Amino acid sequence: MKVFSQKRAPCESALFLMSVRWRPPEPGQLAGYAALMARHDLQIPPPPRLAAIAERRRPVSTREWRLLSPTHAPDESLGSQLEFALKWEGVSLGVLSALFRQIEPREIVHIVRAKPTGAYARRIWFLYEWLMDARLNLPDAGKVKAVRVVNPRQQFASETGPLSRRHRVRNNLPGTRRFCPLVRRTSRLGRYVDMSLGEQAREAIGRTHPDVVRRAAAFLLLEDSRASFQIEGEQPTQDRGLRWGQAIGEAGQRDLSVDEFERLQRVVIGDPRFVKLGLRTEGGWIGERDRRTRNPIPEHISARPDDLAELMRGVVEYDRMAEETSVDPVVLAAALSFGFVYIHPFDDGNGRLHRWLIHHVLARAGYNPPSLVFPVSVPMLRRISEYRDVLESYSSSVLPLIEWRVTGRHNIEVLNETGEFYRFFDATAHAEFLYSCVEETVTRDLPGEVEYLERYDEFSRRVQEEIADMPSRTIDLLSRFLRQNHGTLSKRARTREFERLTADEVERVEALHARCFSPGTEAP
Repeated sequence: MKVFSQKRAPCESALFLMSVRWRPPEPGQLAGYAALMARHDLQIPPPPRLAAIAERRRPVSTREWRLLSPTHAPDESLGSQLEFALKWEGVSLGVLSALFRQIEPREIVHIVRAKPTGAYARRIWFLYEWLMDARLNLPDAGKVKAVRVVNPRQQFASETGPLSRRHRVRNNLPGTRRFCPLVRRTSRLGRYVDMSLGEQAREAIGRTHPDVVRRAAAFLLLEDSRASFQIEGEQPTQDRGLRWGQAIGEAGQRDLSVDEFERLQRVVIGDPRFVKLGLRTEGGWIGERDRRTRNPIPEHISARPDDLAELMRGVVEYDRMAEETSVDPVVLAAALSFGFVYIHPFDDGNGRLHRWLIHHVLARAGYNPPSLVFPVSVPMLRRISEYRDVLESYSSSVLPLIEWRVTGRHNIEVLNETGEFYRFFDATAHAEFLYSCVEETVTRDLPGEVEYLERYDEFSRRVQEEIADMPSRTIDLLSRFLRQNHGTLSKRARTREFERLTADEVERVEALHARCFSPGTEAP
């Protein structure tokens, strides 16, 4: 995928990034995840929103910082900081996984034994055993009310989930320990969810003639295919574009698997002679090359080849679980698709498969109208700079934490453990961006295409009834010439393709085109 921009030098250290990032907007003391990361020197990307205790009683929070008054301050103990984090910040699997690998198991045992029936203690206990795939030296919880791992009012998660009787905790996480991005509930996402965009689209389609819907669906499908290639800087052949459009149209019809991903990669690549198909066996990266040495200058470094099998298994599990949950489909599509593109499992084709996954999740959930694809690649292409910024919002925080070297083949070899960076990340910004693209599709692209077809049909009918009985293909050519020349038939068209039209008929055609297609007139 080629949409990461080339703005940032690859030599920034993680320490420098964190020192700049970890500055609350007013004097205060780090709390929750920020305090735990600083205290234990956790080398992981920080969550996009951190927490601190301000010095004054009524601090003002920002998008990047939640500031609380001194009355909310936790003490310095591990249990108190973890409880604060879960209460005010939600679940950050990346921070918790890194933390649990640093501390001794007895520290979690101490937290649980101090409050054996406490809701936060049991959630911490469950998360430790779930993430570490280990069993602590603790007896099962007694008869106490079950609590959910994730608070659905803080983050998108199921209202319920399978009960862990050992912890008396309901596991409502949307994924597994192999792959589980999470999305915070923000006011912006709340507004999008309340808009019920999928329902809006179905209602609009229900008011439209089926033939117009069919033609609009075919055009939007082709537009999405073209836009997806253009995002990659490619101009596919007509056959290749149509084949990928067909794959998009079939999204959601098959269960996901690594084999299915590889089948789709073969479709999107077309000519496999110059691309190694299947999961990568070498390093992956995105960026530029040094013109002199041809060495990589990466903007993004993909998951290690050794981690791909487990990560892709997690992607497949996440998709399967998405069908069994009540989590918003657009949110799930964002987490799954952007997680996939960060993993970057293939040598080529990742970007188009990333956008295909969006169609797959929405189709499986029945979010878009039947037989109609939301062409989300079209608004992504229109807003390519914002798309790049969203991709880099997480990628740029990961890059300084990766140790790598150049191989003899001018590739990248990752030297440290990086799998957790791709398993767990906050996908809130990605969900907000995708939802904005879906909104643009539902409120602009879909009605715009339906209106155009209705206006075109009216123009075609009236040309035949009032001016001349032309074949459909001739009317289509006439409409195209008029549209290209701002409503006027060019001298070339008058003297060649439409030389048989009289001057009066040309004038009437132009007037009719203006009445049918002018922005100020109502659609028929």
